Amino acid sequence: MADPLQKLFGSDARIKLLRLFLFNPKQIYTIPDAASRARVPERTARKELGIFAGIGLIRRSPTRTGSGLRYGLNTEFEYTAVLQNLLLNAPKRAKDIFERLRTTGVIKLIIVSGVFVGDWDGRLDVLIVGDRIKEKRLRSRMRDLESEIGRELRYAMLPSNDFLYRLNMND
Repeated sequence: MADPLQKLFGSDARIKLLRLFLFNPKQIYTIPDAASRARVPERTARKELGIFAGIGLIRRSPTRTGSGLRYGLNTEFEYTAVLQNLLLNAPKRAKDIFERLRTTGVIKLIIVSGVFVGDWDGRLDVLIVGDRIKEKRLRSRMRDLESEIGRELRYAMLPSNDFLYRLNMND
């Protein structure tokens, strides 16, 4: 089933690029870098960024580098906060995270925080507690999630016994 936001906004690429800029308000990207991070074709990224710049959501950086124009979020755009809240959709995202990660091992607990609750500068976004977790598979699934969210996620994984020890020590 397609993401309803994909239908609403027209394409999956547009959603990924919107998230990239909205959830990284201090970052500036070239078109190839934005395409790579969002995992969309460069041609599509060029088209979408032109649309975003046309409506004022992003701004062209005044300096041109050897790799081309650079773009960053226009923090004065009137719908920035509303779009961030709409695209984050934390309750739906939490279920999605569990579904993606459940095949990486025996998952006991997943705690979402940080970017998922609007704390953009938090120290941790996802805490995963479980046993026999395959780290390579976990890393791959988290990278896929990062490309959809448009932001690098800070996550930690703890075995169940370590988590219980830390919990009992009030750590």
